[in-house]
Amino acid sequence: MDWDEFAEWGTKISQWAAEYHKTLAERPVRAQTRPGDIASQLPKAPPDAPEGMARILDDFERIAMPGITHWQHPRFFAYFPANAAPPSMLAEFLVTTIAAQCMLWQTSPAATEIEGVMIDWLRQALDLPDAFTGVIQDSASSATLSAVLTMRERATGFTGNREGLNAKGNLRIYCSDQVHSSIDRACWVAGIGQDNLVKLPTRGAHYAMDAQALEAAIAADRAAGHVPAGIIAVTGATGIGACDDLEPVADIAEREGLYTHLDAAWAGAAMICPEYHARFWPGVAGFESIVFNPHKWMGAQFDCSVQFLRNPQAQLNTLKIEPEYLKTSGSPVTNYSEWTIPLGRRFRALKLWFLIRAYGLDGLRARIRNHVAWAEEICDAIRAMDGFEIVSEPILSLFSFRCPGDDARQQRLVDALNDDGRIYLTQGLHEGRKVIRFQVGQFDTTRDHVMMAADVIAEVNSTLA
Repeated sequence: MDWDEFAEWGTKISQWAAEYHKTLAERPVRAQTRPGDIASQLPKAPPDAPEGMARILDDFERIAMPGITHWQHPRFFAYFPANAAPPSMLAEFLVTTIAAQCMLWQTSPAATEIEGVMIDWLRQALDLPDAFTGVIQDSASSATLSAVLTMRERATGFTGNREGLNAKGNLRIYCSDQVHSSIDRACWVAGIGQDNLVKLPTRGAHYAMDAQALEAAIAADRAAGHVPAGIIAVTGATGIGACDDLEPVADIAEREGLYTHLDAAWAGAAMICPEYHARFWPGVAGFESIVFNPHKWMGAQFDCSVQFLRNPQAQLNTLKIEPEYLKTSGSPVTNYSEWTIPLGRRFRALKLWFLIRAYGLDGLRARIRNHVAWAEEICDAIRAMDGFEIVSEPILSLFSFRCPGDDARQQRLVDALNDDGRIYLTQGLHEGRKVIRFQVGQFDTTRDHVMMAADVIAEVNSTLA
């Protein structure tokens, strides 16, 4: 393909993209294919001869598109959103075109310097103290793993990377029983082990970690000869939106000398709205590491996760490795690859620059406020349905409910709704019972899209025996 052909096909694909988004509401939200349907249509071996782009795109439409679940669909109420606002998509076009590997300042100074400024813009938007800096990660999982590794190294006097974990004792990390499974996986990968992740009970309307239980667990571990290493709190957990009381957790960590990480991957975006601070944000300044995902509720094209660090030196001491071929001569500069696990880095900051400028913080705040209001409204509509139960009240834009019947019937309703195609929901487990999650957060959803879901739920439920 030459560059004239590239321009021709690039124009056609842009036109296809615009039409796709304009007609997206007409498609079923979740892919309606069965396992193996897509793979069975692909050749068993790669082609030896080149094929034309027209044929390739025809096959994309015919084979791939039926197997796509439409995350940008306005009636996507499952999981948490992975939004893609148009300006961030255009930024990704440019990033893909430039195709820079931005591992060091010298490999693309603009990528490094724009990243630093975007981190500070977001720090201001979330009202974090001036001392916080940070880095863009691919996902919250990577940020959490980086924090857990830092907890491990700090607790071992920064000797674990060099000496291994033999004879270091049982390193213990504390969290609530509401945390995302990425916390478990981080403990696996860091060599700390599942048995040393201490999950504590929750209490109150926001399902916050029990501070007294936390203190007791740390004291018991010290008495048993274990090595407390860190505490992971959560604001807006995946299951039902659980939010820890950050102030007491940070106070305990300071008294005990433990490193802290806050997982605010979804709900952190809502903290650009000052009115939510009093309920969810007091004490946040006491945390060493905080992660939130602009690629969720804020609208940045996936992937784009921001990790704020109160003092980056501990994470640099954990992750920085500098062979001769990666050294930068001359004036001191920031090399963000030393702050993260991967060496290679994409120019993720560009989509934040485009997104924030194109909408302004006020435009982004308006969307989040609407989603919260509409979640409360549809929650009340479902509450009014005969035999339905609201299990967890809305925390920001997430709540859970049950239809009449046992756990098996909850799953039958979820499956029937998703097979119907008009909306997309997922199930969860809370206090030993299966629940149905409902989360409002797709970037371009409207009140009509949200409220339509109540009618669909009632209609589909009426068809189940």
